[in-house]
Amino acid sequence: MRRADRLFQIVQFLRTRRVTTAHWLSEKLEVSERTIYRDIKDLMISGVNIEGEAGIGYVVRKGFDLPPLMFTNEEIQALSLGARLVESWADNALSTAALSAVSKIENSLPEESKGHLEKTLLFSPFNRISAEVSATMVEVRFAADNLRKVNLQYQRADGESSDRIIWPLGLFFWGSAWTIAGWCELREDFRIFRLDRVIGLCVLDINFKKEKGKGLEDLIAREKSR
Repeated sequence: MRRADRLFQIVQFLRTRRVTTAHWLSEKLEVSERTIYRDIKDLMISGVNIEGEAGIGYVVRKGFDLPPLMFTNEEIQALSLGARLVESWADNALSTAALSAVSKIENSLPEESKGHLEKTLLFSPFNRISAEVSATMVEVRFAADNLRKVNLQYQRADGESSDRIIWPLGLFFWGSAWTIAGWCELREDFRIFRLDRVIGLCVLDINFKKEKGKGLEDLIAREKSR
């Protein structure tokens, strides 16, 4: 969990409970009590109305609420464009999530800023990926998130086909096409595959372990060195 997310969660817990101890927070957020004490001190310095002390517990005064999110006009345009790009170029699940996220952000904006997200004149019209690519993206994202191996049937541009097992490390968008980056067991090396050339994909019930030299950071480092 990012520190910003943890601080937000601490405030939410303190708002909804009568008295909350640092020990309880540390167990709930899976960090040390020392970290919780430091976070609470920083929250108090930043103006959050927290009362209490170490060993007893903490509470947020009644009436306190988190301030509305503040964005510049360009930040709002960037968020709107980002959501529209995801809607056009990502799978259906991510498209729905992007629109939901923008809606939540808009509801958190000050009244004078609401509506700006929809009014921005930056567009990414129409859906740009096929149903097949969308379905493949969903499967690859699931496999990568859960460290699951994938059986991939792939057809190159010259028509030659291959069947291989890969460890999916990430999806990359190149402006007109999506690719899978992964460790290929057949070649014992990194390989990159275009999603629109995948002719068959099966997520296996076999996990791969993160190994030095075979991870996403290793692939990125190698590509940067070239």
